[in-house]
Amino acid sequence: MVSERCKMVVKEELRNLGLHFIVVDLGVVEIMEDLTEEQNKLIKIALHKSGLELMDDKKAILIEKIKNVIIEMVHRSDELPKTNFSDFLSEKLKYDYTYMANLFSEVQGTTIEHFIISHKIERIKELIIYDELNITEIAWKMNYSSVAHLSNQFKKVTGLSPTHFKQLKDKRRSPIEEVGDTDHNN
Repeated sequence: MVSERCKMVVKEELRNLGLHFIVVDLGVVEIMEDLTEEQNKLIKIALHKSGLELMDDKKAILIEKIKNVIIEMVHRSDELPKTNFSDFLSEKLKYDYTYMANLFSEVQGTTIEHFIISHKIERIKELIIYDELNITEIAWKMNYSSVAHLSNQFKKVTGLSPTHFKQLKDKRRSPIEEVGDTDHNN
């Protein structure tokens, strides 16, 4: 559960079932009542109809929490934490990082680091497209040690340099009156 829309859907479904929630947050719902088997089944069905899933497996829940913390950290915070990600995740989720990393790799088939890098690269693409920051400012904002480090990682993941990506984004279509006009096609 990542978006505000998802949270609204969950709250609405809980209300429809007459349940009172204390917390509806990223991947976590705390309700006042003790659920019966029937209520649990009804929640699963209602959420499934909305494209959401109720998880009750503790390992699956932890995986979702890890993903949500990373997504929140990379896409929604103004600045990434200055501590390393392993310490940040351990402190935030109250689990040993090695345990989380092994579980994540086993279940997801990729490492937490690769998941973080993928999301950082997507965020960098957004920042390039928004064109509000230059590459140096993006490197600083995304906690890279240098522009070269950001560029190398970006190229490794996308196959393009950040500059080439920006140039592709900046290419514009020709005005319709110039299409096919040999004087304007150089």
